[in-house]
Amino acid sequence: MSSSYETVIGLEIHVQLNTKSKAFCRDTNRFGDNANTNISEVSLALPGTLPNLNRSQVLSAIKLGVSLDCDINKNSRFDRKNYTYPDLPKGYQITQDQKPICIGGQFTFKTGENYKTIRLHHIHMEEDAGKSIHDIDKTLTCLDYNRAGTPLLEVVTEPDFRSGQEVSDFMSAFQTLIRYIDISDANMEEGSLRCDCNVSVRTDANAPLGTRAEVKNVNSKKFAKQAIEFEAERQWGIITAGGEVIQETRLFEAESGKTYSMRKKEDALDYRYFPDPDLQSIIIADKVIKNIKNSIEFLPWEAEKNLKDDYGITPKVAETISQDKSLVYLFLEMVKDIKNNKLVSNFIVNQFITIQNKITNADYGIKRDVFTKMLMLINDDKLSASTAYTVLIPIILKTNEINIEQIAKDNNIFLESTGIDLGDVCKEIMNKFPDKVKAYQNGKKGLIGFFMGQFMKSGGKGLNPKDVQKEFENLLNEKPV
Repeated sequence: MSSSYETVIGLEIHVQLNTKSKAFCRDTNRFGDNANTNISEVSLALPGTLPNLNRSQVLSAIKLGVSLDCDINKNSRFDRKNYTYPDLPKGYQITQDQKPICIGGQFTFKTGENYKTIRLHHIHMEEDAGKSIHDIDKTLTCLDYNRAGTPLLEVVTEPDFRSGQEVSDFMSAFQTLIRYIDISDANMEEGSLRCDCNVSVRTDANAPLGTRAEVKNVNSKKFAKQAIEFEAERQWGIITAGGEVIQETRLFEAESGKTYSMRKKEDALDYRYFPDPDLQSIIIADKVIKNIKNSIEFLPWEAEKNLKDDYGITPKVAETISQDKSLVYLFLEMVKDIKNNKLVSNFIVNQFITIQNKITNADYGIKRDVFTKMLMLINDDKLSASTAYTVLIPIILKTNEINIEQIAKDNNIFLESTGIDLGDVCKEIMNKFPDKVKAYQNGKKGLIGFFMGQFMKSGGKGLNPKDVQKEFENLLNEKPV
């Protein structure tokens, strides 16, 4: 791979919306139902049927647009994109061409240790096609029309990406945003979020853009990265061999990690766009846009900044929590009762994230309250954090009927005076390991964990680890006489 080439990527991101009904009819919009159960005369395009605009799709488009600093087009319209879709019965797609609902915009995301801002060209509304299934019958293609007419937003970026890794990082951040504003579940494995990658190469940053190939319907961040890297290498190979890259549509094959040609790329003229005569223009009042803006409580980057600036959370922990809006809410709820921001944030990152998928939505409020009581006991130095997490969390996950104080008492994990002479026990342990003592005093301060472990083995279960560690540190730092 020659380092004298630059990869240039633009994305077309498709977001399936979580509206209750489809884009232009009242059919149920739901993933996973039996084939051809969410259909009607309209979605099957029977003669005489007409489309009816879904207001929720328009509101979702505005919500995404204001989140991305787009200009909202107060007078937009739908067009027909004429193309043979085997799984879209009308034979054309209702979309937006000349007057999309959102214009411009930008999105800043973290890639590596740096931040990158990419420009958006526009966002438009359209409908999804159905699904062609090729592995049920050896000779026939089976069609499932449940997805036909599902409301989509297509986000078109400028060609501002320069690597597959940037695209992967962007998709992660964009997925978080979509879930924050709750317009889609953004599950790439179910096709709720997917992207087309327009890839080209050029000799350097000052050279004209090269001929692009469009890699269609990539449905994972990993595959997007692989597809872009393969496609860039393929195009560089053609150029260095003296050939010419042709504009075409390609598909990515996950098993081989390669792209292959699907068809020669159509131009806009091939689609014969024209205004849809069955749908009126969409007129949006300023008040609607203002109300939608006000309905957005906070966005991911605002939550991260708030955690760092207002609650003193470390940047890495704040970044982790802010990637999931439910974790931000959990933190804000817990710190109302526990005046220890570090304890709460560390619990969420180090404990709760790994167990949250074991808690049902129905039980969430109860579990949260029990965890809050547990952290309050830890904060009051009545429980050791490590012991509480090990002993209590498995019990809390099993049942909602739990008295946290009684369970702690039954398991004998409350911190209390045990009659043990702390200094004598620590000295005895140090006498057993003089080489470790010497190593600690020579700078290997991490050995404090070793001494703590030996203490716990000696039976000091009921003592506060903070007191034990402090005693060890005092003894180990004493200068020998």
